[in-house]
Amino acid sequence: MGNAISVQELHFSYPSQSGEKPVCVFDGLNVNIEEGSFVAILGHNGCGKSTFAKQCNAILLPEGGSVQAFGIDTREEDRLLEIRRTVGMVFQNPDNQMVANVVEEDVAFAPENLGVPSEEIRKRVDDALKTVGMYDYRTHAPHLLSGGQKQRIAIAGVIAMQPRCIVLDEPTAMLDPHGREDVMHTIEQLNRENGITVILITHHMTEAIRADRVIVMSEGRILTDGTPKEVFTQVELLRSAGLDVPATTQIIYELNKAGFDLPLDALSTEECAQALCEGLTTGGNTFGCSD
Repeated sequence: MGNAISVQELHFSYPSQSGEKPVCVFDGLNVNIEEGSFVAILGHNGCGKSTFAKQCNAILLPEGGSVQAFGIDTREEDRLLEIRRTVGMVFQNPDNQMVANVVEEDVAFAPENLGVPSEEIRKRVDDALKTVGMYDYRTHAPHLLSGGQKQRIAIAGVIAMQPRCIVLDEPTAMLDPHGREDVMHTIEQLNRENGITVILITHHMTEAIRADRVIVMSEGRILTDGTPKEVFTQVELLRSAGLDVPATTQIIYELNKAGFDLPLDALSTEECAQALCEGLTTGGNTFGCSD
């Protein structure tokens, strides 16, 4: 497959207040996101991850270099609608994306503005709501739904545009654990079953380990890039950038400092438990482990 997003020598700065220098975010950033992949982007506040997200579908435009979405340069003004239809955005606060008083009308809003025929809109809305598990709520008022349900409606609204890529900018930041899990399950389903490229901006390490690839940003550059196992074993590097590691990695890291030799890439709860059983058990059923 080709690249969904291709960033070459990206330069971008935010305008400054009067008399001050512009705030440089990117000074020659290079990164490619493969079509069909699930990529998580991590970094502390101000590192450039949200700015990168907005570059992907031309909400922001490069000052230098280029950003291409499925081969289309984001600075091609006459193709802006095509870019926005191909690369959908989901933001942190779902309330900011709600535009109608009924769920199905909200999901239909974007296709209507794209000029999709009425019969096709009906099908897209139903399919999108079924995909995110919200079809039974199609006649409900969005403001009466939970945070997780609202976010799934926001995702459905993007799905109804039939994008090839969805960029989600911290979509679970305002949700409780149950809501976060619902949204993450939906995101994984879109990627694994529907083949949609997913770019997830997040600060939750437990979300990042579910991706195929993790990109860590720091001060507008890529600090490290690889599979979750490759990235999260670099504990000291991540700490130097002010980032945590998954709780499972932290447990094993501290035990290894105490003299144990456990695999640092046991990221999931199940992998961590197995590593502890195998590494800490001495001749029996310590910690509830069986032979």
